[in-house]
Amino acid sequence: MTPDLDIAVVGSGLAGLAAAHELGRNGHEVRVFEAADAPGGRMRSVRRDGYLIDTGAEQISAQGYRATWQLIRRAGLTPDEVPRIGRPMAVWRGGRPHNGVGEPRAVLTGAGLVPTARPSLARFLAWSGRHRAELDHDHPESTPLGSDTIAAAARRYHPDLHDHLLQPLSSAFFGWDTERSSAAPLVGLLLAVGPVSAWRTYRGGMDLLATRLAAGLDTRYGLPVEEVADLGTHARLTVGGAALTARAVVLAVPAPVAVRLTGGPDPADAGYPAASTYRPMFKVSCALDRPLAPPGGAYALLTPSCEEPLLSCVIADHLKCPDRAPEGRGLISLLAAPRRIPELAGASEEEAARRLTDAAERYVPGLGAALTATHVQHWPEAMPELTPRALAVRAAFLRRPTRSVEYAGDWVAARPSSEGAARSGALAAARVLAHLAPHRGRTARQETRA
Repeated sequence: MTPDLDIAVVGSGLAGLAAAHELGRNGHEVRVFEAADAPGGRMRSVRRDGYLIDTGAEQISAQGYRATWQLIRRAGLTPDEVPRIGRPMAVWRGGRPHNGVGEPRAVLTGAGLVPTARPSLARFLAWSGRHRAELDHDHPESTPLGSDTIAAAARRYHPDLHDHLLQPLSSAFFGWDTERSSAAPLVGLLLAVGPVSAWRTYRGGMDLLATRLAAGLDTRYGLPVEEVADLGTHARLTVGGAALTARAVVLAVPAPVAVRLTGGPDPADAGYPAASTYRPMFKVSCALDRPLAPPGGAYALLTPSCEEPLLSCVIADHLKCPDRAPEGRGLISLLAAPRRIPELAGASEEEAARRLTDAAERYVPGLGAALTATHVQHWPEAMPELTPRALAVRAAFLRRPTRSVEYAGDWVAARPSSEGAARSGALAAARVLAHLAPHRGRTARQETRA
């Protein structure tokens, strides 16, 4: 039979777009299906009354993001469109913010750590430096940290290292519970991305790269895919109740979504998709009539769970990039503490926004009086959790034979970031190309440093 499509990609987040572009560069006709009305996935931005609101991802790094920067160059983005943020990150302690989180000077300044904890930070950084090659962020299942959770790894050091550094970092940016999530992906990622001073954003919104990439592709919006089946020589998709066939399909969606679309875990996948659990995100962006921010000049303020029960992070978006708010105004994003997300998601948006903005008054004085509107964003499946159980079966998953249905997403790369998405898209494309090659059915060599 002749399939209806050459290659179909399900999902127009960065993973799907990276896979689609690589397959197109290799001469294939690719159609992308997206349930939403615009590309970007968790990197999507929305425009409202002159405010530019990043619904999910907040920044990228100038280092450790090789696949992302390759896509940036291919999309023709200029350096001015990927500016350096140029602001510090702070942690709240003792009634005030402490700048310098994520910078080498934190060993001297403390960045919120008490003086007796700073030798532990120095020891942690020295150990990480000695084992840098082994702390491979592409293979967190094989590092000296083994199956340790973040909390377990932190117990070797002063309690501050967990309470005022690792816990707030992992909670704010990944929504992780340190008693459940693995230490290896976090430490590998922190080593890869470098200091906060090297972090960048996209001028025009975090979806700028996705929008540029999608513009050159056959992308169909508002078309949720309901089912995907691997039929051996080809694959079948059900889209809007209609069946389509394709030579290959890339599922560029969160692992739980992929499992649902395929009707359950496939034994050939070695259990990794089913084991790849996700953490939610709940975010309230606050449009202000003036450019308020936490004191101290940081663009991001971490609020540890031992200091603050409802919030995990406060981001001054207009400090991150001036185009996020109209001139003379401000935009503040409030990220909920992961353990409180279920109750916030169960409340009305108005009530959830009120609770978070009331809590944020402590960190951004005057926020309530300056507030003009709120935008609530809830991602039930925001970031892969990367538990020891999942990492234990990842190596077998990467060694699986190529098939007509492949996967992409930051969960595949075990790296919860846009770089993980970009790398996984390149890997999925390589596996599809191997599957469609004349020697079909052979096991592809897994090169995750695509």
